[in-house]
Amino acid sequence: MRRSLTVALAAALLASTLTTMSDAAELSPADFVDPLIGSAGDGNTYPGATAPFGMLAWSPTSTRGDQTSTGAANGYQYDATRIRGFSLTHVNGAGCNPGAAGDVPILPFAGDVTSSPTADTTDAVYASNFSHADENATPGRYRLGLANAVTTDVATTERTAIGTLQYPADKPASLLFRTSNSLNGSEDAETHIDAANRKVTGSVLTGAFCGRRANGGVNNRKSYYRLYFTARFDQPVAGTGTWKDATLQPGGTDQTGGEGYATGKDRAGRGSGGYVTFAPGSKVTMRIAISYVSLEGAERNLRAEQPGKPTVDSIAEKTKKAWNTELSRIGITGGTANQRVVFTTALYHSLQQPNLVSDVDGQYLGMDQKPHRVERGQDAQYSNFSGWDQYRAQIQLLALLEPRVAGNFAQSLYNYAKQNDGVWDRWVHVNGATHVMTGDPSAATIATFYAMGVRNFDYRGAFDSLYKQATVPRPEGLQDGGCPGQCVGQRPNLAQYLTSHYAPNDVCHCWGGAAETLEDAVADSAIGHFAEQLGRTREAAELRARGAYWLNVFNKETGYTQARNVDGSWVTPFDPASDRGFAQGSAAAYTWMVPQDVSGLAGAMGGKATAVTRLDGFFHDASGNWLLKGGGPLKYDPTNEPDIHAPWLYDELGQPWKTQETVRQLVNSVYATGPSGLPGNDDLGTMSAWYVFAALGIYPRTPGSGELLLSSPLFPSAVIRPAGGAPIRITTSGSGKYVQDVRRGNKPQRDWKVDASFLRGGSLDFHLSETPTTWGS
Repeated sequence: MRRSLTVALAAALLASTLTTMSDAAELSPADFVDPLIGSAGDGNTYPGATAPFGMLAWSPTSTRGDQTSTGAANGYQYDATRIRGFSLTHVNGAGCNPGAAGDVPILPFAGDVTSSPTADTTDAVYASNFSHADENATPGRYRLGLANAVTTDVATTERTAIGTLQYPADKPASLLFRTSNSLNGSEDAETHIDAANRKVTGSVLTGAFCGRRANGGVNNRKSYYRLYFTARFDQPVAGTGTWKDATLQPGGTDQTGGEGYATGKDRAGRGSGGYVTFAPGSKVTMRIAISYVSLEGAERNLRAEQPGKPTVDSIAEKTKKAWNTELSRIGITGGTANQRVVFTTALYHSLQQPNLVSDVDGQYLGMDQKPHRVERGQDAQYSNFSGWDQYRAQIQLLALLEPRVAGNFAQSLYNYAKQNDGVWDRWVHVNGATHVMTGDPSAATIATFYAMGVRNFDYRGAFDSLYKQATVPRPEGLQDGGCPGQCVGQRPNLAQYLTSHYAPNDVCHCWGGAAETLEDAVADSAIGHFAEQLGRTREAAELRARGAYWLNVFNKETGYTQARNVDGSWVTPFDPASDRGFAQGSAAAYTWMVPQDVSGLAGAMGGKATAVTRLDGFFHDASGNWLLKGGGPLKYDPTNEPDIHAPWLYDELGQPWKTQETVRQLVNSVYATGPSGLPGNDDLGTMSAWYVFAALGIYPRTPGSGELLLSSPLFPSAVIRPAGGAPIRITTSGSGKYVQDVRRGNKPQRDWKVDASFLRGGSLDFHLSETPTTWGS
């Protein structure tokens, strides 16, 4: 076993002092992906095997000696080199520990099972160390050699996996199904073993996304989905057993029991599962499938996605081809080995979600806990919507590259809203409304999809539903359940908001009145654009006016966005470094979060010159040196969604050369190869999508719009090939990071933005300069 091919490739090329990839032209895009990027620090990615937008993801669940925790968000942390199993579901880059999913850890164990694995509360016995030297991660395939001498090699399709497990000849061969041990725990689980037919089936009732976080997590310790699985083996089952809590049942074939959603000693020693054994030295091929609807659904998925006599190699080849199709949506030339690895991996992480939740027959579990079928014209149901994160970059990249998937996703979110009494939840995991974060990101998302040309969803019905959510108060908007991090009201205290024209901090029932106001202003501006495009002129005027409510929380005395009370007074004492009135960010960071009205923001600050001076101070220390990460709450944070658009504000403030130099500095210094290559939580592809756009020299201007801001491209040429659409070509000549001239087609492009028509095909030709220019100013 060895580290990922792409890492070895990049190292070899760099060692040979190659600066371009012309010598590796025969390699496919998937060969430049390193799934381990972002797996250290706070990136929270997982390295295991998954297909594009896949339902199943095979990846390790790590342990640091506590069976009720992983010591890692989303199951894997690069420096935690001990695992208690390989789980079947994962979420890419969610920002809380342990995140979500991690369902049904399966552990190949070289030894006899002599006690209940659940009683091994410190994972001292039923777990294994590993070395990264024995780890190989590529798109759709994951290989790991364990210190217990078992080697694993697994490939995945959208809803299934196939793997070979090679056991040592001198030890017993066991396979543990820790069915109840999802990352956040479980309410119930069941395991059934059919030795005669070489089969294990079962399910786990779970949910509880971010269920242990302090800011509202207790409110979210609830079940909302049951995951079913079926596993088949090509070797005879020599023995069976089950366990529940501390009781082992050798020879058992059926067991039930959950763990609850507590942690530490309050949950330790609880749970159920089962195991099978094989002859020592066996090489076992396991085929496994999942469903959120039924065991029969899992069986259908397995038959449909692994017909005939599949092998790990054949499935891996098929899924690599699928990944190459997606990764070829953007073809780049030139650049260094490291730049190509970072770019292609960012694209890979961006297109891991949304995730399929419907079976091959179109059935899925609704937010009302009932089975449903996809709507007429809908290809599949998708989920895992990290709205507050994704609406700023990831959903724009999805709409650009895979508009049909984007439309299916839009319909999926609308389906869930209809099943949830009309409520569009901020953060949807599988079929669960988790309420995580603030604002109304669904409005920004759906409006952006439409503005970017996505049409394969019921956009009129979706608009009506979103408009109702934005204008009709609901009783849960007056509740504090889950607050501050998971407030149940999707438009908290809407009646007061419509009266005050801001979210009063003392009665908002939200995660910070100033943040809520800024988020809702962005959302209202976005669906105002949506209404305008639909010819809904009255609603458009109403919502566009509400898009300016951010002004009501901008204190011209302090020069910052600031929370206000219901009586109109400012919340004091005020400190721009404080997060009082905000959600996961300071006043200094949130003040820039007005992408829908940058000129208005500059005016409130005293003019564009003043705004530019302040923005310079946001990115630099007092001596003028770059300070782009770790500078504290008064400075830019590339991991913090409310300010990730800030480098692009210079375009609209009349100094686009500063956007060019700031974006390039971030691209070159904050993103890198290796496990620590992401600046922070990938947040379901958000940070990765930011990099993809930045490297292309384009970026979404504001939610609800199809306009793109311009910077300087990183690569000599790039061709964007949207699925079903015309190509978009971006080329550069000259050297440096500053734009001297741009041509769109055969005409000069003098503006710092392009309109939505560019998304339908065209070209941008940049001529770059080593020194700043006045282009676009």
